Amino acid sequence: MIMKQNFLVWFGCVTLMVAVAACATTNNEKAKKEAEVARRLGEAYLQQGNFAGALKEFKKAEKKYPDDHLLQYDLGLLYALKERYDEAIVHYKKALELSPTYGAAMNSLANAYAGKKDWDQAIFYYRKVINDILYATPHFAYTGLGNAYFYKGDLQRSEKNYQQALKIKPDFVRALQGISETYIAMGRLPEAVEKLEKAVRLVPESAPLHFQLARAYQMSLEFEKAYRSYQKVIELAPETGLADQAEEGAMEVKKYL
Repeated sequence: MIMKQNFLVWFGCVTLMVAVAACATTNNEKAKKEAEVARRLGEAYLQQGNFAGALKEFKKAEKKYPDDHLLQYDLGLLYALKERYDEAIVHYKKALELSPTYGAAMNSLANAYAGKKDWDQAIFYYRKVINDILYATPHFAYTGLGNAYFYKGDLQRSEKNYQQALKIKPDFVRALQGISETYIAMGRLPEAVEKLEKAVRLVPESAPLHFQLARAYQMSLEFEKAYRSYQKVIELAPETGLADQAEEGAMEVKKYL
C-alpha cells in the first residue's frame, strides 16, 4: 500500500513537471512568434526610412526574445544608418555571438568600423568575411577593403582589392566608383574615366556618379565632356548642394570651350 502511495506521489510530481515544462515551452514559442512579427514590422519600417517606427518594433521584439541574431543584426543596421556606430557595433557583435557564421553581420561590423574611420579594425573584419567560404557576396568585403586601404594611403592594395571585387562582379558600381578614385589618386586618369563611364551606363540616374565623371573629365582636360556631365548633375539633382558644386564646375570648364 505504501509503495503504491509513493508511486502515485512520484507519478504526480513527474506529471506536474512535464506540464510546467510544456507550459514554459509554449510560452517561449509564443514569445518567439510575437517577437518575429514585431521584427518583420520593424524591418518594413526600416526599408521605408521610418527609423523611429523601426526602433520601436525592434525594442518590442527584443523584450520578448533578445536571442534572435536577425533582430540584433537589424538593430545594428538601424544604428549604423543613423551613424551611431558604437551602438551598431554592439548589436552586430551580439548577432555574431548568437550566430558566429552569419557573414552579413561580420561584413556590416567591418562597415561600422569603417564608418568610425577605424581602418585597421575594418580591415580585420573584412578579411574574416573573405576567409569565410560560405559567404555568398565577397565582393562587398573586397570593396570595403579597397576603400579602407585607400584611406590608409595604400593605393596598390586598394586597387588590388577593388579589382578582386570586380573580378567577382564586374558590374558592381560601388567597386567601379571606388577604383576610379584610387586611379585618380594614382594619376591614372584614363582608367578612372573608363570605370566611371561604365558606372554611369549602369546607373544613369545617379547624380553623384555623373559628378565624379565630370570631375575626372575636367582633370583629363576633356572640358566639353566635363561640361555636359556637370549639366547632367544639375538636371538630375536640382536645388541641391551637389547641383551648386556642379554649377561651379560647369562655369569653370566653360572658360576652356
